[in-house]
Amino acid sequence: MTPLIALAVLAAALTHAAWNAIAHTIKDQLVAFTLIAGGSVVISAVLACFAALPDRAAWPYLLVSGVLHIGYQALLMRSFGLGDFGQMYPIARGTAPLVVTVLAAVFVGESLDGWQVAGVAVASAGLVGVALWGIRGGRSRPQWPALVAALATGLAIAAYTVVDGVGVRNSGSPIGYIAWLMIVQGVLIPAYAFYARGGQLLAQLRPHAPLGLLGAVLSMFAYGLVLWAQTRAELAPVAALRESSIIVGAAIATLVFKERFGAPRIAAAGLMVVGISLMLHTS
Repeated sequence: MTPLIALAVLAAALTHAAWNAIAHTIKDQLVAFTLIAGGSVVISAVLACFAALPDRAAWPYLLVSGVLHIGYQALLMRSFGLGDFGQMYPIARGTAPLVVTVLAAVFVGESLDGWQVAGVAVASAGLVGVALWGIRGGRSRPQWPALVAALATGLAIAAYTVVDGVGVRNSGSPIGYIAWLMIVQGVLIPAYAFYARGGQLLAQLRPHAPLGLLGAVLSMFAYGLVLWAQTRAELAPVAALRESSIIVGAAIATLVFKERFGAPRIAAAGLMVVGISLMLHTS
């Protein structure tokens, strides 16, 4: 991984935490994700007009990834609706690189060395710490539905990361791939929102439109950078470095949402980042 690729992935981590925070800020999660998904479709449609069409070999991956992204968005909406941002975001994002490391080794042939094994163990310990501290830190009962939704979100992230890593490498056009991916996966949530809310939807969207559309731009920028990096580096290190967004998310949760993060959860999130750093180490 060259410094340029690492910088791109770090930028993706920052913008990813920012758009997730925007999604959490809009309390009506269906409205939030309708604006983000719908805005991404509009931007992508313009982008697709100027980018080469992905090669035929990439389309099966693109379509499967579209389905996985839809599941990811539904699970993310669910977890944000049930739990605190400072707990849900680290669990969802922290799960992904652990699973990607294994999936990339099994399905893509990327080897798992001793440093990566140590990283998986350390990051897993941090993940458990974030989850358990969230249960005991200020709630009268465990947030089990929220925890399950966050963990399932992480599994969906891992699945589409590996699928997209293979797909974009076969596309011949990373920009075309990201544009068509956003079109495929972005239409369902706005369509469902129109079905569920009917004529009231436009009035519900209007007050949040600027913030939601900013989230759409940040979302596309973040994942576009990740896909570009995946064409030039192995999947597991890219996925791991991207999850440095956990620290950004922790800062946003504390400073913006005024959530009580506390020293134990800071330590647990730090363990996750140490584990991710170990996964980036090359022997």
